[in-house]
Amino acid sequence: MSQFFGEGNSPVAPSALRVDIKPLMRTVYLWMSLGLLTTAGVALWVNSNPTLMNLRLNRGIFLGAVIAELAVVVVLTMAIRRLSPTAAGVMFFAYSALTGFTLSIIFVVYSLGTISMAFFATSATFAAMTVLGYTTDVDLSQYRSYLMMGLIGLLIAMVVNMLLGSSTLDLVISLFGVGIFTVLTAYDTQKIKRWAADPTIAADGNLLMKVSIIGALNLYLDFINIFIFLLRLMGRRR
Repeated sequence: MSQFFGEGNSPVAPSALRVDIKPLMRTVYLWMSLGLLTTAGVALWVNSNPTLMNLRLNRGIFLGAVIAELAVVVVLTMAIRRLSPTAAGVMFFAYSALTGFTLSIIFVVYSLGTISMAFFATSATFAAMTVLGYTTDVDLSQYRSYLMMGLIGLLIAMVVNMLLGSSTLDLVISLFGVGIFTVLTAYDTQKIKRWAADPTIAADGNLLMKVSIIGALNLYLDFINIFIFLLRLMGRRR
């Protein structure tokens, strides 16, 4: 099997073994879309339910939900080879629902107009970069180390600013966050396209489903992070 779930390039299949990559790509985007719909649905439900709103505002419960999100992503990413497709799918939707619960806080902080503008801007940015990642002949994997360093730097800056509370640093972090996840969208799209071209994946139904789920998770995370950082930039608070 190729370097599936790794970050390197999958070997190019011989012409006789080339497979149609479109079915897997469609499945990836279907999973991602269902995940986003789940997140949006849960966020709206929480915001319209007084009991759930009170739970969301409880710091302990909110922090527990954030920790649970991180745990699900780590387990899903690290143990995907050992999980059944059903278990992986359940975990993906559990993560999407947890994200909806924590993300519902934006309805308290931002106006509906700002949220809508951020969503449409995110959708346009994501669409443009995923098309770029799918069509470009440039090998984006050569920039992987820079992207990883950028992500680490972003996390460190966010932790530091939790202590400093600097509005200037927050602006820089938001701009950098939009930039890095925009590039990651193209990078992840190209990576998934390479997985889709691997005939050993296409020939194994269970493996194909797990590739689709992990690929959808990657793109889902890119979309959500672009949305959050754009929302912070637009920042018209209630």
